[in-house]
Amino acid sequence: MSKHLPEKSFGTAPVFFTAISTILGAILFLRFGMAVGNLGFYGALGIIILGHMITVPTALAISEIATNTRVEGGGEYFIISRSFGLNIGATIGIALYLSQAISVAFYIIAFTEAFAPLFQWFANSFSIVLPRQTISVPALIILAFIVLKKGSDMGVKTLYAVVAILFISLVMFFLGQTDYNSAGDFSQNFVLSNRGQFFIWFAICFPAFTGMTAGVGLSGDLKNPKKSIPRGTMWGTIAGMLIYIFIIYKFSISASPDTMTSSQLSMANIAVFGAIIIPLGLGASTVSSAIGSVLVAPRTLQALANDRSFPGLKINRWIAKGKGEKKEPYNATLITICIAMVFVLMGEVDFVAQIISMFFMITYGSLCLISFLNHFGASPSYRPTFRSHWLVSLTGFLLSVWVMFMINPTYTIAAYLIITLLYIYLSSLHKDRGGLQKLFLGALFQLSRRIQLYMQKNRSRRPEEVEWRPSAICISSNSFSHSKIFDLMKWISYKHGFGTYFHFLKGYYSKSSTAEAKEIVARLIEHHHDDESSLYVDCMISPSYTTAIAQAIQSPSISGMDNNMIVFESRRNEPEAIESILDNISLTRAGDYDVCVFSDANMNTNFKNGIHIWIRPIDSMNANLMILLGFIILSHPDWRKGHVKIFSICPKDEVAKTRNDLREMMQSGRLPVTLSNIEIIAQDDDTSVKSLIKEKSFGAGLTIIGFREEQIKRIGSEVFDDFDEHGDILFVSAGTEQVIE
Repeated sequence: MSKHLPEKSFGTAPVFFTAISTILGAILFLRFGMAVGNLGFYGALGIIILGHMITVPTALAISEIATNTRVEGGGEYFIISRSFGLNIGATIGIALYLSQAISVAFYIIAFTEAFAPLFQWFANSFSIVLPRQTISVPALIILAFIVLKKGSDMGVKTLYAVVAILFISLVMFFLGQTDYNSAGDFSQNFVLSNRGQFFIWFAICFPAFTGMTAGVGLSGDLKNPKKSIPRGTMWGTIAGMLIYIFIIYKFSISASPDTMTSSQLSMANIAVFGAIIIPLGLGASTVSSAIGSVLVAPRTLQALANDRSFPGLKINRWIAKGKGEKKEPYNATLITICIAMVFVLMGEVDFVAQIISMFFMITYGSLCLISFLNHFGASPSYRPTFRSHWLVSLTGFLLSVWVMFMINPTYTIAAYLIITLLYIYLSSLHKDRGGLQKLFLGALFQLSRRIQLYMQKNRSRRPEEVEWRPSAICISSNSFSHSKIFDLMKWISYKHGFGTYFHFLKGYYSKSSTAEAKEIVARLIEHHHDDESSLYVDCMISPSYTTAIAQAIQSPSISGMDNNMIVFESRRNEPEAIESILDNISLTRAGDYDVCVFSDANMNTNFKNGIHIWIRPIDSMNANLMILLGFIILSHPDWRKGHVKIFSICPKDEVAKTRNDLREMMQSGRLPVTLSNIEIIAQDDDTSVKSLIKEKSFGAGLTIIGFREEQIKRIGSEVFDDFDEHGDILFVSAGTEQVIE
């Protein structure tokens, strides 16, 4: 079997030379002199620093992910797809491939500028203005022939020769002296100018720095990608950054702004034998960059096809088809050349440069985001041997997005819209693929963990300063016969609080009971979860209802809050259920829990008739909790047509005082209702409270009534009796008095 596998012969050197030769490419020779002339030394330095604040985090992210993931053919695409999942990997991979394919055209277009003296000679001698395509089109065809015929080996061998020429041309540039340099009056070049054009020049110059990932595209041909990619990429990035800083300094002390802006090849005016060596260096740099791009882009496309990223099995097979022992991407190279030819025929350096910048920004931002999420999610399977800091990755991601908007907000929005639509299409094409949710779930887990730990550390210091929110628990064995309790728990936990519903499974913890519990939870989630639900469901296995309650009230809430309320439920006229509730209310008092008993009338809720709250003199402890619960429940969308009405029962001689107290609460904002929502009832000695409730709240959607533990001890279940034809009732007993702010 092994004899059929392609031999991987490349080490770190090809990665480094591919990166550095692409970094020190066309933009260096054609546009950095103009950038210094327009923006000054500090403006050009700003471009270098900002550019590397994006590319260095990306290089670190690539180095990190490459030492954690088995890297195969496809370079950056492989890293993204195996980290983010194949669908989003293919989405970003297509954008990456297009940027690489267009880069081939960009470097060929720039290559023609090396023949500027020839074009000028034809114009002066024969009055013939030759189009740039007379050079660029044949150059692209020759390049295509070399790569298609000889493959990556020929490309890399050519690369070494080109890098040597590039090195010589840069040495000659740094050795060059000018009259401007000798005069020593170059202070004007060290003044930041034309600030409004900064991001225009940044977009034009940024492709100069994107070459640092060029060597990653050779991943499928490397002996040891985990070693070669980090070293080659980082060495190329750092070396390129330092060389660029020296270059703009050399420009600043060697030429006037007018000289630098008047000619694309202003380097020729500075270098020793500049008229010959700089066009030669430009030709060498553009050829090397074009070779790097034309080697990398088809491999990205081939990897995309291997992952069936395109519609149709035959199309994917044809694109992925390799030639020879090394499976050279022959068909993918043909497609790349065709795309490059389209942009070569357009022939505009600055326009193509800005397109490339936008595509690369998306790719780099994605790589930095992957690194950040892997750091933040702290997955046990993420163990790279090379590590950067999560803050560096986050900075790279945020800067890439910000810079895109600064360059062109319209194009940025359009680019992300296209990426989103492409992702939706690929997700519909390959519904079985995933991966993105895994990263985000890890990040959400870490965020939740840290928030819960923070809340635990801080909530006990000054509990009186913590605003009350309901964190309710309900335990019931009637999950599949009493559905109304789920509605109540959703109302309580919606937006303002948190709710946990436990299905009570009577028995002992065992393998069979655990399997049954998991099945029950799955059914509960399927039946009762929706987009607006904040209710967490689980199953409690316990030998008795009492032990289940004891377990639940001692367990921490997953919300990070302390549980502070327990909700019991029963259908109307179920005496055995009421007796079970009565037996366990005193148990909850050990933890000062608020207790609610929900009496389910087993009829549809009449939401438009609202929530009625009944407050009696004995409800001094319960009143505020009842009012808070009323307004919390009313905030749920189910109650959007409802209202809260408060009935305050008091002795005849305290009507005026009760009205004044309520008015003071309304004026201070502690009671968010008006007097029209409050009815004060002077109780006669001959009229019972239950008869008043039946009379006033017979058709209410939900009635909230207070009770005290002393009543339970004195009259037992009679507290909840005599409401046979009434709607749903929530009986409330506060563990501690709540404050309405």
